Amino acid sequence: MVHERPPLRLVPEPAPEPVTPPAPRVLGAVELLPGRIRAAVLSVSGRVLERTEEAYDPGAPGPAEVDAALARSARVFAGRAPVGVGIAAAGLVDPDAGVITEVNDVPALHGYPVGERLRALTGAPVRVEHRARLQALGDRWFGPGRGRRTFASVSTGEVLGVGILYDGEVLAPHGGRSGAHMTVSASGERCTCGSRGCWKTLATTRWLRARTRAAGLGADLSLAALAGRDDERARGVVAEYADNLALGLANVQQLFAPGLFVLHGEAREGGERFRALIERRLRSGVAAGAEEPRVIVSDAAVDDVALLGGAGLVLSHL
Repeated sequence: MVHERPPLRLVPEPAPEPVTPPAPRVLGAVELLPGRIRAAVLSVSGRVLERTEEAYDPGAPGPAEVDAALARSARVFAGRAPVGVGIAAAGLVDPDAGVITEVNDVPALHGYPVGERLRALTGAPVRVEHRARLQALGDRWFGPGRGRRTFASVSTGEVLGVGILYDGEVLAPHGGRSGAHMTVSASGERCTCGSRGCWKTLATTRWLRARTRAAGLGADLSLAALAGRDDERARGVVAEYADNLALGLANVQQLFAPGLFVLHGEAREGGERFRALIERRLRSGVAAGAEEPRVIVSDAAVDDVALLGGAGLVLSHL
């Protein structure tokens, strides 16, 4: 008797568990200035994915308002898990302690432990540096400084400062400042820091407004408006402003010979003539054998410059 074998029943294999690709790594950046905090999430290529901005009273006697604004700003990182957060801070900074030591006219930021505060809010590693110095890291990773070992990154406008990348490292000595308070005129105007003749008194938007009024050109004209006028007085003020900026940068060139100067901020408004005036002044005093200085005006958005620097600070420590 022949027994027929029952038909084979194919048992379907279980469907594979769906694989969730890992979330792309993101970087966090915060800019802390008198009265204002900006925060952003950035890709590792430097693209801003999300941002926020909060205000606080810079005249407040204690840190409560800064704490509250920082907490609101940190919400931008919720659910993002940045691999780190870089803080670009105004004033004198202690990077190792993550503390803002001093900011002129902002008592709430004196001794402010911003690194500790933000670490508690985000759970991410946090690093702090002076805003002007971080600009150099933004330019190194995402801007005109890519591929260079030495160059200078310059803030212009309401805020003045220089960050220097020297032989691949940002120059950041303890207690070091951004250069805004280097003395360029021993008998000059009294500065907000109490000294006389600081570079800041001659090469910021505040000086430009006062000089424009003194020249009879009107009140509160911007550098863009002055550069666009075709009259001798306006051209003279623009040239004087360029020379004042070059005055401090010439000292940087003499000391470190960075060769490349990347200008950010208000200098963008001056156009090609303004850039060329600064470059010509720097080249007039270059030492034999040194790289001939070049001046480039960055095309990065003004509000992104410090944030890119904060992201660069994170990348530099990965």
